[in-house]
Amino acid sequence: MNSRERIRSIIARTPADRCGFWLGNPHESTLPIYHAYFGTTSLEELHQKLGSDFRWLTPQYLETTYSHPEKKGLFDLWKFKVSLGDAGPFSEYESVDQVNSYDWPKLAYLDFTEQIEILRSTAEYYRASGFWMPFFHDVMDLFGMESLMMKMYTHPDVVHAAFNQVCGFYYEANERLYNQAGAMIDGLFFGNDFGTQRDLLLSPEQFNEFILPWIKKFSDQAHRHGYQVLLHSCGSIHRIIDSLIGAGIDCLHPLQALAFEMDAETIAKDYGGRLTFLGGIDTQQLLVNGTAQEIKNEVRRIKKILGPNLIVSPSHEALLPNVPPQNVVAMAEAALE
Repeated sequence: MNSRERIRSIIARTPADRCGFWLGNPHESTLPIYHAYFGTTSLEELHQKLGSDFRWLTPQYLETTYSHPEKKGLFDLWKFKVSLGDAGPFSEYESVDQVNSYDWPKLAYLDFTEQIEILRSTAEYYRASGFWMPFFHDVMDLFGMESLMMKMYTHPDVVHAAFNQVCGFYYEANERLYNQAGAMIDGLFFGNDFGTQRDLLLSPEQFNEFILPWIKKFSDQAHRHGYQVLLHSCGSIHRIIDSLIGAGIDCLHPLQALAFEMDAETIAKDYGGRLTFLGGIDTQQLLVNGTAQEIKNEVRRIKKILGPNLIVSPSHEALLPNVPPQNVVAMAEAALE
């Protein structure tokens, strides 16, 4: 069973020869440290060195994917903001017409040539692709966090219009990608952060009104093309996992291990057998401060609780420089046992 077959089986919740493993996507400031330690020169070499079964291959952050004649990005207001709370251009909008007249991205500027070549050259590894689609954060940037949360109550039609524009673009962009990529993609992997350490960022009622319908549309679209669906959300999202399963999510990432009710025991008790899990190895304390033996013991414990429907991976995929490379080795070795 090769890596691609293994992960497809795990996400489908059919028998596999072992749990899966994904190193994650180390932060750009971490890569030089790991390259120096492992003697690698690229992220792909690092994945191969550590035995990763999984590749995250989104076109969203390739410079060639979206080529605006004025060099505008897709939804990149975050580049010009200090914090999520900063007011965005929609903070004073009060009508749907104002939203619809915004200078939205254009499908005509998409080009998937580089992405298709990357998919084609990814041999026996699982190919998680599609646009990353952080649509909740895109809309939040357009309004500003406080403004968005208020307008969900005061101007819901304006907020719906913004989600429709942002998500509508992603939906059509993915449709074009899927039609070109076909079976070279194994699963749609997309992400938004809906939780904090203790609870959701927004109420379940707001989530069900503004967010969940689009998650279901993206899931249905991917399934129609024969793809599995993997959703990323950091934080404590226990209260909406049932809704996510109902919307068609096949695999949940990253299981923020120390967030409220996101521990392996609770997740296994409440959702075991109904969902595949990707992540679960704590990056807040364990991978930063633990010994190699402590890390191996914890990986084995998580595998026992969540396996066989588990792809072992850090509970935050963007490993930071405070995670020593020898601890990454310990995680990988125990995952691959």
